Amino acid sequence: MRPEGAAHSPWEVLEHVRLAQWDILEFTRNPRHVSPEFPAGYWPKTQAPPDSKAWSKSADAFRADLKAMIKIVQDKSTDFLAPLPHGDGQTVLREALLVADHNAYHLGELLLLRRLLGAWK
Repeated sequence: MRPEGAAHSPWEVLEHVRLAQWDILEFTRNPRHVSPEFPAGYWPKTQAPPDSKAWSKSADAFRADLKAMIKIVQDKSTDFLAPLPHGDGQTVLREALLVADHNAYHLGELLLLRRLLGAWK
């Protein structure tokens, strides 16, 4: 459910950060990766999870992909400044910072949505 005046629901934001982070991770590590269509491919089609397990499944996938990106960053052989051969100037550093920045922005949005929905304990 979207709070009054909000552009997105918590579900939409969670799925958006999961999809965007997955795309950035796959672009970083897989030269054959094809990104979803923008912007439609980066947002869920519904305001609410389709079933009772969807939220947990999405959050688990988000955490797994974040761990995979962290593993790339922690790998001593990672050259942070080398352009990715399949990109047009992107580097691992840029992609890692993009994940951090994008996730931070939307985490703040999720906190605001939680407050607007009165979902604080």
